[in-house]
Amino acid sequence: MSDTNSPAAQHRSAPLAGAPVVRRGGQWWLITGTGSILATDPVFTGELDRFAAAMAAADREVDRLRDKQAATRKKRKGKRR
Repeated sequence: MSDTNSPAAQHRSAPLAGAPVVRRGGQWWLITGTGSILATDPVFTGELDRFAAAMAAADREVDRLRDKQAATRKKRKGKRR
């Protein structure tokens, strides 16, 4: 995930962590089996923004840890030769 304040995130149309909510054009939409409903409550959308930001930060940290782990494995493999 990218930062929710980035231009790419403002136009992304992917569900948030598997939830029935999506951000399109900078607005949050609730997705139902019969259609979409624009979320307009500022408290609710603010919570969605904070949750999306936390998810993006967690994704970046997981990626960083995976990269660090892969580099460690590569160093260990090189030392065995």
